[in-house]
Formats: sequence, structure tokens, C-alpha cells
Amino acid sequence: MKDDKLYIQMFSIHGLIRSHNLEMGRDADTGGQIKYVLEEGMELSKQPEVARVDLFTRWIGDKTVSSDYSVPVEDVTEKFRIVRIPCGGGKYLRKELLWRHLDEYIDKSIQFIKRGGRLPDIVHGHYADAGYVAMWLSRLFGVPFIFTGHSLGRSKKAKLLADGMPEEQIRRRYMIDQRIDAEENVLSSADMIITSTNQEIEQQYEEYENCRSPEYRVIPPGIDLEKFYPYYHDMFTEKEPDETHLHAHASILLELERFFKFKDKPLILALCRPDKRKNLSGLIEAYGTDRELQTMANLAIYAGIRKDITQMEDNEQNVLTDMLLLMDKYDLYGKMAIPKKHDFELEVPELYRIAAASKGVFVNAALTEPFGLTLLEAAATGLPLVATDDGGPRDILANCKNGKLVTPTDTRAIAAAIKTIISDSDQWEAYSKNGILNVREHYAWKAHARHYLKEIREVIKQNTPAEPDIDKTPPAIGRRLAKLNHFLITDIDNTLIGDDNSRLPELADFLRENRNRLGFGIATGRTIDSAMEILSEHDLPEPDVMITSVGAEIYYGAARYADQGWQAHLNSHWNREKIRRLLESFDFLEYQEEETQRPFKISYNMAPEKDRLTLIHDLLHKNRCRYTMVYSHEQFLDILPHRASKGKAIRYLSYKWNIPVSQIIVAGDSGNDAEMLRGDLAGVVVGNYSCELEPFRGSRKIYFAEATCAGGILEGLDHYKIRQKIAGATS
Repeated sequence: MKDDKLYIQMFSIHGLIRSHNLEMGRDADTGGQIKYVLEEGMELSKQPEVARVDLFTRWIGDKTVSSDYSVPVEDVTEKFRIVRIPCGGGKYLRKELLWRHLDEYIDKSIQFIKRGGRLPDIVHGHYADAGYVAMWLSRLFGVPFIFTGHSLGRSKKAKLLADGMPEEQIRRRYMIDQRIDAEENVLSSADMIITSTNQEIEQQYEEYENCRSPEYRVIPPGIDLEKFYPYYHDMFTEKEPDETHLHAHASILLELERFFKFKDKPLILALCRPDKRKNLSGLIEAYGTDRELQTMANLAIYAGIRKDITQMEDNEQNVLTDMLLLMDKYDLYGKMAIPKKHDFELEVPELYRIAAASKGVFVNAALTEPFGLTLLEAAATGLPLVATDDGGPRDILANCKNGKLVTPTDTRAIAAAIKTIISDSDQWEAYSKNGILNVREHYAWKAHARHYLKEIREVIKQNTPAEPDIDKTPPAIGRRLAKLNHFLITDIDNTLIGDDNSRLPELADFLRENRNRLGFGIATGRTIDSAMEILSEHDLPEPDVMITSVGAEIYYGAARYADQGWQAHLNSHWNREKIRRLLESFDFLEYQEEETQRPFKISYNMAPEKDRLTLIHDLLHKNRCRYTMVYSHEQFLDILPHRASKGKAIRYLSYKWNIPVSQIIVAGDSGNDAEMLRGDLAGVVVGNYSCELEPFRGSRKIYFAEATCAGGILEGLDHYKIRQKIAGATS
């Protein structure tokens, strides 16, 4: 019986994710999104209607980072796990370098999900890379797909261009075109987009061609109110003091005292990554050019974690260098602090409370801010806000009424807003109280989880047919492949279909009648369109899997989803144009018409003659080409990537979908099929086979049928007792 409680899979692939001591600000990939997904997953798992939440991220085995990130499955609570899937080796990589490895991530996620024994009720991708992964898992397993962008490629590209970065550099550095293409595809596929603010929908998603495709829901994130409690709680608590919190509080004070000449002034606090978009230089300019503000308050900027600025990436290095130069320019020594590190779990909440107790202000002057979790954290402790008039801060201040919005490029306005709040004690108290009370009303994780579950229940309901009919509504391929007992994969020409089609209707009826237990696939030299055309002409069932172009392509189901992982697998060391150029020197090769050519297949006509294949091999080897060569019917020559062939494609499917090779029967008639008949697969060679397969006769794993074409396939199924096993399972 199906569990009515929900199984939710969340995906957040880049950065560093663990359940404790988050390394916030370590780099550009370990920012607010990491905290968001962890706390969202934790709160969702607490809800009684949820069976399990799995947060999928990347497995990292790298000595430069903690060994925590190499634990394959981290059990956070009884109902919440962090699942780490490997891709692209073990080295820690920035998110832009992960794009080429995402198809590998998909394949290994499929294997993990199948081993788990239960498919998710919903998949939720966070950011474009995880959106791409979740989109494909949704398609393959037939489950609803939710997406949260956090930030979007088109907006980022526009900002970088406005900052003067050349477009070609943006493409190379940020893989921006690939990201935007992925986001367009995600928008066309997602059942729902969850945003934190209305501004994301109206200004960011509106830039996309497919922005009208999905439903949108604004569900703001929450914060941990037990951690970010008001600054005055410690004054009145009757509990024994917590030594860890006291130590964190003392550590922050000692660190700040190293910088400040007059430590008792109100504290202007900023906390963010060292990113140019955060406009930290603008905040320092505002403070440095206003002598009155310097007299009134100290400035502390916590810009990530650093050891040596010269060892950091260019963007971070430039921001931190500019901060130090501005500090020197305006002679802010004794007034401004730029601490090198902070502990996110314990010290950051104390930092907010220290600033609030000093009657200070929290400032976020970012040029663009999709949401702004730090604003909520500061507000929850009672610290008033000065925030950029962009994106999330507009919604936050409208709900919380606890500060002022400013134009981030107007340094005078930033300074004036800070001074107004600090100098007016009544205003400060009103903002502090409003922040504390309104964060609890509008931004608690419990409220987020309730709203989230209400929306996804509706999405699941909309995606579940009232009366599923397996004949009319074929299940998604991933769900179907997980249930099949046996699989038949056959060549088309002269194997499935040929001169003798007398028993083809019998085979077609058998496949249709037993589709719940027997999967059907084809492995052909034809292109996908040609294969579908001939199958339709002979009224054959829709294949579950189509291996086409001699193993160069794999497609799934009626929708013909291309297997992106297989394409990425084949692309290694494949140089199509180089091979074609080299083979132009042989006049005995006739390049076939363009409709037969594919990105991973070069096709020729070639009459048989001694040494011709040897000459081709010698030339390609001499020029260090890596390839697979298939010669069939003494006429057709196909050059494929070295990883491609029908047999390799079938073994890839077995590995990817966890289908034991003992459950797969393959059928063929020519040298085109030779590679898939080797090894552990149970093979059937039909009676009208080509002489190229004669060397296989006598193999204990290959049955040579007497009957031809479809009749030979049926004979082979009987030889392996497949029809008998299926009949037994049915009875």
C-alpha cells in the first residue's frame, strides 16, 4: 500500500552543505541558499504529513575541505538526510565548472533512488544546476517538479554587462549561456516556481521566453527563531547561562575591541559575502565621507571568511582589497572593523544581539538583493534595518516596518538613513519592536512549511490521474523501468522486421499484453525518426527505450526524451570533423546522405574488399583518433565515438537503471549487432542472420533460432523460458 505521507527530494548541488557549523561566506557558492535549503528541509521533515525529506547535494572528497562533505549519507534526524552524489571526481569545484558533470549526477541519482525502493512524490530543484537535474528526474520518474531559482542568469548577465565585463568573459567565466538555456527549459517543464518575493516574478522571471509556462507561488523563507532571539532575552532569563553562548558573545566582543578606539558607540553592522554586488565599497564610502556619522557610531563589516586575501578568487580578492584601500583612504582606523572570520552557528546570532544592545543598525546596501535572509535574522534580534530598495528588502520592510529603504548608489542617503535611526531613540525602539514581532508573524519556518505543503499537495493532485489506465496513460519511464521483470531489446531491420513478417503480429500482441512485466526496446542503425516511422508502419508497440544510430543515441518513451548522460559520456575524446576530414582521402568511401548522419555517428557506404578496414584503422590510429567502427551487411560503415555501440548502450542502461543483465534478452541478425551479443547478455540470432555472426555459433549465451525475423525472436523467448515465466507470474 502506498504511504500517504510525502517523500520530498530537494536538490542543491553546489557549495558546501552539512548539518552543522555551516561555512557561510567561505566562497561565492556557500551563501544564503545553503542555509535556506538546510532549514527548509529540516522544518518540512518535522511536519506530521511528511515521511522523509532528502536533500541531495554533491559528494566531495577533497583535502582542502572538511571530510564531512565526503560522507555519502548524513542522517540529520530520523526523517531528514543529506544525500551526497558524486560527479566530476572528488575535487571541490565552483558551480560554473559543474555543468559538464550534471548528466553524470543525474545517472547516479537514478541509481540511488532505485536502490531506495521508493520514488519521491515531488522533486524540488534549487538554482539552475539543480533545476536541470530535478527536471530530468521528474521527466524520467513521472513526478511533479518544483523550482526555486534563488538568482537567475539573465539578471546576472545584465548586471555584469552594466559593470563593464565583456560578454565573452561572462560566457567563459560563468557559463552564462548554458545556464540561461537550462533556466528556459526548467521554466517550460516546472509544475510550480516558488519565489521569496513578488519582485522576482515581475522583474526577473519576466525576462524569460517561457515565463508564462509555470505557476508561481510566493512563499518567503523563515528563520530559526530559537537561535535568533531578541537581544534582551538574556537579561531576563532564569535559566542557567549557556557557556557556549557566553563564550561566543565574549569572543565577538574581544574581536571588535581589537579594532575600535571607542568601543561603546552604536554599531553599524554589515554581514555578507565579499561580492561586488553587495556594494560594501558603497557602505564604506557612505561612512567615510560623513564625519558626523563616524562620531556617532562604529562600523563593522563581516565579509566572509578569509585567511590570505592573495589566495582568494579574483572577485573576492578585488572586493576585500577595495575595502582595505577605502579604509585607508578615509583613515577609518579605530572606527572600522573587518574581522577575518566568524562562527556561523554561535557567533553570528550573538553579533546581531551585540549590535542591537548597542542601539546600532544593520545595513544591506547591495546593488541587487533577491531576498536577504540576514535582514530577517537581524530583525528577529531587534536590530533595525537600512536596506537596498531592491527585491526582497522591499517585501521584508513592508511586512516588518522596521527600517528604511535606500538607493544603494546614493551614499549620502545611506548615511542619512543610518543617522536618523541611531539619533532618534523613539524611532529606534519602534523599529526594534516591529522587527521582533513581525518576523515571527510573517517569516517563521513553520508557516513556510505549512504553506509549502498545501501547495505541493495541490500540484501532486493535479498530476495524478483520477483513474489511471496503464494502456492509455503510460507511466513515466523511470517508474516503469523500476517495475519490469524482463526486457527485450531487438534490432529492427532483418531482425524484428524483414522479408518474413508472418509472426510479427503475434510478437506485437505478446508485447502489448505483457507490458506490465516485459519491457520493449529497439537497438538499430536507423535514426530516431526513421525507426519510429517503420515501427508505426507495422503497428508495433511504442518502445520503452530506443537505442538508435548504432548506439550513438538513447531515447525514452513516447516523448522520446534523449538520454543526456549518454551524450555526455560519448562526447569524451570525440572529434567528428577531424575523422571525417581524414577519411576524405579514401575514394572507396561514399559519404551517406545527410539525413543518416548524426552528431555521434559518421556513416559511409563501402563495398567489401581486402585491407580496406585495415587502411581506415591505420589512418585513424596514426592520427590519434578514438572511435568505434561498425561494418555491417557488407555495405554500411559507421564510425562512432569509442564509447558508443549498441552493446555499450545496453550495458549503460543496465548500470543506470539497475536492471540486471540476466533480465535482458537481445536479438540481432548482423555484424551491426555483434557487440551487443558479446558478454553476459542472453542473445538471440534470428534464422536469417548474416554470415558476420557465424563466429558466435556455439556460444552458450547465444541462441541461434531456426525461424526468421519476428518468429526467431519468439523462438528465442521460448528458449529462455520468458513466455513461460511471464505466464507463471500472471497466474
